[in-house]
Amino acid sequence: MVPRSASIQLFSLIILSGFLFFETTKLGFCSADRNVGCKETERKALLELKAGLTNPSGRLSSWVGEDCCNWSGVGCNNVTGRVTTLNLHNEFSDGEDGTLLAFGGEINLSLLVLKDLIHLDLSMNNFEGVRIPNFIGSLEKLEYLNLSSASFGGVIPQSFGNLSRLLSLDLSYYLFEPIANDLRWLPTLSSLKYLNLGGVDLSKAKSRWLPTVNMLPSLVELHLPSCGLSILPLTLPSMNFASLSVLDLSNNNFNSTLPPWLFNLTNLVTLEMHSTNLHGALPETFGSLTSLRTLDLSENSNIEGPLPRSLGMLCNLQTVNLPINKFTGEIIDFVDRLSACINNSLERLDLGYNSLTGRLPDSLGNLKTLRFLKLWFNSFEGSIPKSIGKLKSLEEFYISNNQMSGSIPEGLGQLSSLTALDISENTWEGSITEAHFMKLGSLTDVSIYNNNPNISLVFDISSDWIPPFKLRYLNIRSCQLGPKFPTWLRNQTELVTLVLNNARISDTIPEWFWQLDFQLDKQDVAYNQLSGRVPNSLRFISPGIVDLSTNRFEGPLPLWSSNITMLYLRDNLFSGPIPRDISEVMPSLTDLDISRNSLNGSIPLSMGNLSQLTTMVISNNLLSGEIPNFWDSIPSLYILDVSNNSLSGSIPPSLTSLTLLRFLILSSNHLSGKLPSMKNFTDMRSLDLGENNFSGAIPASIGESMPSLLILRLRLNWFSGSIPSQLCGLSNLHILDLSHNNISGNVPCCIGNLTGFRSDLTNKDTEDYLYQGRLKVVAKGRVLEYNSILYLVNSVDLSDNNLSGEMPVGLTSLTRLGTLNLSMNHLTGNIPAKIGDLEQIETLDLSSNKLSGPIPQSMVSLTFLNHLNLSYNNLSGKIPTSNQFETFNASIYEGNAGLCGHPLPNCQGDEETPQVPGGDDEDDDSKLDKLWLLLSIVIGFCFGFWGVCGTLVIKKSWRYAYFNFANKVYAYVLAILKKRSLKLSNVKAYI
Repeated sequence: MVPRSASIQLFSLIILSGFLFFETTKLGFCSADRNVGCKETERKALLELKAGLTNPSGRLSSWVGEDCCNWSGVGCNNVTGRVTTLNLHNEFSDGEDGTLLAFGGEINLSLLVLKDLIHLDLSMNNFEGVRIPNFIGSLEKLEYLNLSSASFGGVIPQSFGNLSRLLSLDLSYYLFEPIANDLRWLPTLSSLKYLNLGGVDLSKAKSRWLPTVNMLPSLVELHLPSCGLSILPLTLPSMNFASLSVLDLSNNNFNSTLPPWLFNLTNLVTLEMHSTNLHGALPETFGSLTSLRTLDLSENSNIEGPLPRSLGMLCNLQTVNLPINKFTGEIIDFVDRLSACINNSLERLDLGYNSLTGRLPDSLGNLKTLRFLKLWFNSFEGSIPKSIGKLKSLEEFYISNNQMSGSIPEGLGQLSSLTALDISENTWEGSITEAHFMKLGSLTDVSIYNNNPNISLVFDISSDWIPPFKLRYLNIRSCQLGPKFPTWLRNQTELVTLVLNNARISDTIPEWFWQLDFQLDKQDVAYNQLSGRVPNSLRFISPGIVDLSTNRFEGPLPLWSSNITMLYLRDNLFSGPIPRDISEVMPSLTDLDISRNSLNGSIPLSMGNLSQLTTMVISNNLLSGEIPNFWDSIPSLYILDVSNNSLSGSIPPSLTSLTLLRFLILSSNHLSGKLPSMKNFTDMRSLDLGENNFSGAIPASIGESMPSLLILRLRLNWFSGSIPSQLCGLSNLHILDLSHNNISGNVPCCIGNLTGFRSDLTNKDTEDYLYQGRLKVVAKGRVLEYNSILYLVNSVDLSDNNLSGEMPVGLTSLTRLGTLNLSMNHLTGNIPAKIGDLEQIETLDLSSNKLSGPIPQSMVSLTFLNHLNLSYNNLSGKIPTSNQFETFNASIYEGNAGLCGHPLPNCQGDEETPQVPGGDDEDDDSKLDKLWLLLSIVIGFCFGFWGVCGTLVIKKSWRYAYFNFANKVYAYVLAILKKRSLKLSNVKAYI
């Protein structure tokens, strides 16, 4: 028997011998590795491949020397020395010069020499439409192939079906130009685990795409976004790809419900089907997807109904993203079930851009691991639940653009991990105190915006409060932050965006604020009562935006750094000239609005150097001199408004070169001369030259070259000649004002072609009102100034000209017309009988013309009509009755001798209204008629009864009684006649 100690020694010896053998063998292999180099045939093949490629990045400069295994992007087998990996992925694809540094050229056939190649990556390069090499299908050992975003051309080669060992295939967005593909080559790739064909047009596959993909039993990830698929089969006989964990079918157009087979993929972790035109309700079978962590069904606007209860069983869910749908139910059950999960790990909940309603449940606070909560752009009501303070892990909280109201709970102040808070566009009330921010030391972004026009949310914060956070983004609108400027901003030295808009601050901005060492990209303190002078000390980063509008700032215009792109200083008390060096100090300006101040002097020539300017609004100032001739240096100008100044001279020639101009507003100046040709203004939306001294004819080019024109206003000038018939081609016009000129001739018969007055503006049309300006329109008998609702005004005003002829019948087809003013002309003929078709007319002024005939009976249907003036014409006949005509007074008919009826005297032949004898409503005429009847009866009685009358001569007492009676009758008749004469004289005086 071997002693125990000897056994242990023997065992140790065996272990040691084995270890030494292993190490010796290992060292032998290492020695062999060092001696194995790349095969000469493969080195030459790689050099031929290099010769066919363009190499702007210089990455292939390392392809020199004998050992190709040390070359960049080349990998070899350590034993055989054969090339197994070729990685030519564009490493610079994420940078600005990614395309410039990409490989190009052609893939040489020498690639086939690399027979052991298992990994080939040519992604993110630019082969400019070269066809995918068919010979790649002969590299039978390939396990990884990535040609994504390489700009190859042609269809996917059928030879790819030979790559039976392929585990990962990524051809996403490989195309140089779109081309339709099918999937006939795919079923033989039985080892495939990862397939990405995103952006490849698979429209030829039609409904076969799903059965084809289902033939891949090892598939784990399937990415088919933006593939032009239009059929989503609802049935699948067998489920071969049950191991699928990632499915991305987004951005297709299925027009389908969610298919039942989808819920048999119980291993599914990620499901992305946003923008696929799904419809119908979400089924309860969602509960079977218990492994789901990411769910994205966003931008399916026809998905309806409440959220299914089964969604609450997805305890491992990390991302729920259902934006832009039309869910209508509450989410109480959904959240309750989520919070009921024992090991709930929900981190991301995004239900934004839906139509979800109801109140946020208190159970929301049970989702303890929640980090991102996005419920914005829904229709949630009520207040934020107090349990929100339990979400200690919450980093981002977005509930903007809902219908929420009530007070904001102080529990928000307990969210110590919170970095972003957006509760804007709701109707909050009550107070915000220091408690709301108590533990928010991580907070960087805050947006609080009340959409209630009556400010109901007040910041009740002491002047010595020091916030625990350092904000980068602060947006407070329509809340009472003032009246004092908030001193707690003093330590916010990391601010980048500062918005205190309509915050009821009536104070001067303190010196310490101007001296803060931060660089802003936006400063907006508009719509307050801030005063004082503005220094030039603030620094801005590009693109800098400054908005100090509608305050009481004074002094010269402030100028800041060259990074300012948008400068809004309108509606203040700034004075002095526009700085001559404005283009030198702020050369990057794209938008400039300095209107409604007290600026004087001329427009500096240096403004012509603001070559990037798109908007120039300098209206409502005291500017004088001529309009400079530098406009061809500002080719991108979109809006030019110099109205309400004292500018003189003519329109400079270079102004007509602005082909992108949409708003040209030169009104209320002293400009003169004839209008130049406006054929280059092909994109014009609003042309306002009113209240000047322009003369000559109205250019026909306005109607020929401005098909999108919405507003044409030339009032109060000296234009002559006739109205060009070309104006009838302005089919989008909804304000036409040519009043107070010397225009003659007829109203064009083609005026009915102005189809813009027949339809309401659509949402697309209102996009043209991004700049409203202010426009004066004569309506309802007075001058009204419109701003934000200008797009709702529909008006034609041709008054105070020398127009003649009849009113065109085509006018009556402008059914959306709100104001029609043809007064103070020489129009003749009848008012068109179909004028009652102007169903939305509110103001109709035809006064001071020579119109004749009756007032059309159809006008009683104009139920919106509240201002009518037909005075001083030759109208005749009875005035229509009923509806609005019952409310008009007699002055609107003055000067029409032939009119009669209410409120004028009755027309001859009108039937009298029968009266009850002796009633209180009997007029004097009725009483007189009855008196004559009574008198005739008395006289007839006397002549018929002479015997009785004779006794009057004989009997003295009877005689006295008779004559006393006769005297009383005579006195009564005389009084009635005098009263009637007085009434007639009063009526004549009134007329």
